Amino acid sequence: MSDQNDGKLNRLLTGLSDTGVVSSRWLRAHGYYSSLLARYVGSGWLVSPTRGVYMRKGGSLHWEGVVRALQQMEGLSLHIGGRFALAWLGHEHYLRLGEAEVVTLYGPDRMPGWVHKLPLVERIKYCGKGPFDLPEIPFTDETTGQALLDQGLEQREALPSGMLMFSTPERAMLELCDEASDAGGVYEVDALMQAMATLRPRRLEMLLRHCHSIKAKRLFLALAERHGHAWFSHLSIEGVNLGRGKRSLVPGGRLHPTYHIVLPGDLDEQLG
Repeated sequence: MSDQNDGKLNRLLTGLSDTGVVSSRWLRAHGYYSSLLARYVGSGWLVSPTRGVYMRKGGSLHWEGVVRALQQMEGLSLHIGGRFALAWLGHEHYLRLGEAEVVTLYGPDRMPGWVHKLPLVERIKYCGKGPFDLPEIPFTDETTGQALLDQGLEQREALPSGMLMFSTPERAMLELCDEASDAGGVYEVDALMQAMATLRPRRLEMLLRHCHSIKAKRLFLALAERHGHAWFSHLSIEGVNLGRGKRSLVPGGRLHPTYHIVLPGDLDEQLG
């Protein structure tokens, strides 16, 4: 192998963590053509867990490395949000059994098809853009931490793959509220809301103003009021569009008198 190709191989291996993957699209764009990749695979430097995807020989395939590839190498505006973001923050004991193994991604960019072909233990689920009309923000080194927080996003370390983009707890809760479609979903959000004692009202106000899901906003506010956290008394909903008429998530439930959303009548029993 030539010195030039040795250098390219070293740069590639250095950029890949033990859990990292890289697509053939990215490789071609950076001068790693098919013949060169075939040589790397034949020499035992790389393996291909599925067509069009490569990783270091001896590496381990984990969701963290896949998401890092999507965010940093593919340049896709996809963040970890909703249910899995809350599980990652330590609330997995509140979630439905097994659901914490579904990595929930949100954003305007769709995932490439190869993601679903990888033999991962976890399932990676694309949940769409989510319930917000916030402007798209690039995930680059030039984007400041404050600019991310202004979108309800933050970087968190997911070892061994490095820093990944997550929803803040405030944004993740509203994303989960938007996903709720039955009594089970409401029980789940209610149990999590009980643990949300440190949410930040100013950030919530911004997210509520930019949330276009009437259901998500009403459900969030009804359950937040129910648990009476200290931050709720500092939350202003001035300028938040809560729509008209009632919304129902469960048949035969109880209508919340303030937020006009029908909730299960047995919430207290579910928390017990």
